[in-house]
Amino acid sequence: MGGRLRILITGFGPFPGAPYNPTAALIARLMQLRRPLFDDIELSSHIFHVAYATVDRELPQLLGKRRPHALLMFGLAQRTPYLRVETRARNAVTTIWPDADGTRLRSGSIAPDADALMFGPHAAKLLRAALATGIDARTSRDAGSYLCNYLSWRAIEATRADDGPRLAAFVHIPPLARDGAARPGGITLEELVDAGEAMLAELAKLTRSALREAAWS
Repeated sequence: MGGRLRILITGFGPFPGAPYNPTAALIARLMQLRRPLFDDIELSSHIFHVAYATVDRELPQLLGKRRPHALLMFGLAQRTPYLRVETRARNAVTTIWPDADGTRLRSGSIAPDADALMFGPHAAKLLRAALATGIDARTSRDAGSYLCNYLSWRAIEATRADDGPRLAAFVHIPPLARDGAARPGGITLEELVDAGEAMLAELAKLTRSALREAAWS
């Protein structure tokens, strides 16, 4: 593999019912990491406005402009006190809850006649990397039916394109106070940064391996 490894890290802004989304704070901290391990990695970040039209417009733009080899995406799970590594995107979208622009989709599925899309075996390896930091982390088969699941679906679709990223991962984080403190029974921002760094390092290793395999095939 020639050149630097490119990884795009994404999060979301606030949305109805969540005036503060801590994914932006987490990503800001991850972008500040200065480790020899990351010297040959070109990190970029993006915070999506929580709207279906925004994801459909901006994700292809980001992939075309930044051409990431991997995507590490974060979202907020308001009722979960632990970190969740998603293993799949469901072919489901809510027709009840509007996005931040007030849009409600009319169909309850993302694509016609399609099953769930799987992230792949690397999700389990990211989970192990997070667990090694001591954080409470678990896998999840249900990314919901809102923008997190919708972005996951579109990202997995992108990995199947010849010129798309090799790997994508989605991680749900629990709610935080604005000062980074944990909610009762939850996790602090500092703990999330440690876990995020570990998952980022593991994703970089796995992506390099996937790129080498592709080059040899």
